[in-house]
Amino acid sequence: MRISLKFGEEHKLGQTKPSTDRGVDDNLRRVFQSTLEEDIPDRFKELLSQLKDKESSTSSNMEGGE
Repeated sequence: MRISLKFGEEHKLGQTKPSTDRGVDDNLRRVFQSTLEEDIPDRFKELLSQLKDKESSTSSNMEGGE
């Protein structure tokens, strides 16, 4: 059985990928993994904290009948 991978390319089930495809896969994994491991910038953390504080004060005002 053959499946079409991209524009006219075919690949037999069970065969390994060509080395160029593996290289591309490895590079993409490395780039995205390093992005996932990056810290959140301090400014963004501050904004999230402000939003959380605002939401909690809004919800407590709503519970108080205002």
